[in-house]
Amino acid sequence: MSQVLLSLNGLTKAYPGVVANDDISFKIGVGEVHALLGENGAGKSTLVKMIYGLVKPDSGTMELRGQSYAPGEPRAARADGIAMVFQHFSLFDALNVAENIALGMENPPPMRDLAARIREVSETYGLPLDPFRTVGDLSAGERQRVEIIRCLLQDPKLLIMDEPTSVLTPQEVQILFKTLEKLRGEGTSILYISHKLEEIRTLCDTATILRLGKVVGTCTPRETTARDMAELMVGSALKTPERAGRALGEVALDISGLSAPSPSAFGTALKNVHLTVQQGEIVGIGGVAGNGQEELLGVLSGEILTEAGAVKLLGEPIGRMGPAARRALGLLTAPEERLGHAAAPDMSLTENALLTGAVRENLVSNGFLKWGAAREFAERIIEAFDVRTPGPENAARSLSGGNLQKFVIGREVLQGPKVLVVNQPTWGVDAAAAAAIRQALLDLAAEGTAVVCISQDLDELMEIADRFAALNEGRLSTPRSTTGLTVEEIGLMMGGAHGMEVAHV
Repeated sequence: MSQVLLSLNGLTKAYPGVVANDDISFKIGVGEVHALLGENGAGKSTLVKMIYGLVKPDSGTMELRGQSYAPGEPRAARADGIAMVFQHFSLFDALNVAENIALGMENPPPMRDLAARIREVSETYGLPLDPFRTVGDLSAGERQRVEIIRCLLQDPKLLIMDEPTSVLTPQEVQILFKTLEKLRGEGTSILYISHKLEEIRTLCDTATILRLGKVVGTCTPRETTARDMAELMVGSALKTPERAGRALGEVALDISGLSAPSPSAFGTALKNVHLTVQQGEIVGIGGVAGNGQEELLGVLSGEILTEAGAVKLLGEPIGRMGPAARRALGLLTAPEERLGHAAAPDMSLTENALLTGAVRENLVSNGFLKWGAAREFAERIIEAFDVRTPGPENAARSLSGGNLQKFVIGREVLQGPKVLVVNQPTWGVDAAAAAAIRQALLDLAAEGTAVVCISQDLDELMEIADRFAALNEGRLSTPRSTTGLTVEEIGLMMGGAHGMEVAHV
């Protein structure tokens, strides 16, 4: 490392019941792509929030270009050349690209000048954007471009990226990597957080590994296997999910001729969807974000009602039933959006366990809530899925994204569903937690549950699914056995090759 851009010296930050960062020290060089690795709850988010001025350390110091650096707010960090692309986008669907970018600027120029600058910068870095397109009409990959261009307009010296490829197609990942290589060549440093360890090996120069809030090692990713990095993160050998042999039972979920409009003005309507899932079977549904995944989960959960016979559970028409009635019958769901959809952010884990487990876990008696039983249910979830939290009375928003995901999935799995539908079950989850969640889904199927797994992680679907189908513009391709299915065939299905014609590729 020829020149040091940012130096962290003994940073410590504690919250009630947990030390998030404990004496963190490392350096980031000028023009270096530096990976920050760790399990969910290892302290990565807290650390980058301190760098970006969102959180103040309890002790320790930072130096930027050899000078003391202690931003009191993100505005100060941006003024010093620090930019951050968050995992969750902060964009307004009804505004266009230029308007969204202007909202993130201290003194935005006239809209015409800003639009010209957006075109110039986006094309220079291989991320072309139309400044006048409405954000609600953009794909997830294009939305991320908006966030990145918003940062690049600041001419940053350090770009922090949190799970930047979680919503991207393989082609979009390659485009992003070319952009980051160009930035590195211009001397911009990048702090890169990702659970996709092969990406880390491809892109990053150095990796710092955190475990339980402490630095436990550094490595050169190109010279370290993904498995070795994962085991450094968890501190033990990594378990690979095992598929037990299982016999398939009767059809548990039957979707026939399903068409449904999206409740969102920027959503995707479902068009003539057909699918059957047997007891003990896992069907994987892939596709680029925004092609009807949320709408499909909404139709199956009961949040979007359809014709009664369009959805059947063990032969019973349920298309007109709401979520509570479906849960009572055994159809459970876990949506993609953790905070606000799968969990109420300001409610405790006990209350969140009660929200979906009331009927199947018998947590209500004669109209009265059984708080002791609800707490015990929350504790069972925390223990069975290794959720890192001081206790069940902590609010959902206090958990890291991955730990909340483990809680949400565990809450549904432990209720013994007849059909479980999950959307992005391991999004933003570390390697060990992802393996545990996938194993839980495999175990559930082995017990006779029909599982529908909607995911943008093709490796995940190939690892656990018996059959694969792809959503494209609201249409579902004909499901194919995952045995012998090639990447090229999957690409065709995701690109809209519907029906049997793909079988002869």
